[in-house]
Amino acid sequence: MTGALLLVGLTAGGCASHKFVRENLAVVDERVAGVDTRVTEVAGTAGEALARANAAHKLAEGKFLYEVVLSDDSVKFPVNRDELSPEAEARLAELVQRLTSENRNVYLEIQGHTDASGDARFNEQLGEARAEAVRRYLSRNSIALNRMATISYGEDSPVASNDTPEGRAQNRRVAIVVLS
Repeated sequence: MTGALLLVGLTAGGCASHKFVRENLAVVDERVAGVDTRVTEVAGTAGEALARANAAHKLAEGKFLYEVVLSDDSVKFPVNRDELSPEAEARLAELVQRLTSENRNVYLEIQGHTDASGDARFNEQLGEARAEAVRRYLSRNSIALNRMATISYGEDSPVASNDTPEGRAQNRRVAIVVLS
C-alpha cells in the first residue's frame, strides 16, 4: 500500500512538474517569438537604411566635377564686406566662359565663408551675402538661376587658422562647386 501511494505521489508530482514546465515553456516561447519578430523588424529597417545610403552614394559618385575658390590674394573679400572686386569678377568671367564652352548641364553650389571674427549670426549672414553676390554675377552673365544654389558656412569651415590676419583673409572666401 505504501508503495502504491508513493507511486501515485510520484506520478501526480511528475504530472504537475510537466504541466508547470509546459506552461512556463509556452511563456518563454511567446517572449522569444516577440524578440524574433522585433529583430526581424530592426534588421529590415537597417537593411532599408543601408540600401538608401548605397543608392545615395551611387547618385553622388561622379557628380563632383571641380571647384573654383575665390580666396587667393587677388579676390579675397575685405572684412565685413560682400562686394566682388574687379579681380573676382574677372575670375568669375573665366568660369562663365569655361561653363559656356563646355556646354554641359551642370549645377553650381555656391558656398559663402567668413573668418571667425565677430558674431556667429552675423558671419552666417555675411557668408550668405557673399554667396549671393557671386550668384547674382553669374546670373547676370547667362548662368541659369535654377542651376545654382547658395549656402553659407559662415565661420564654421575655415581653411586656415583664424589666429593670424593671413589666415583670416584666406577664410573670407566663396567656393563654387561644379556638379554634373
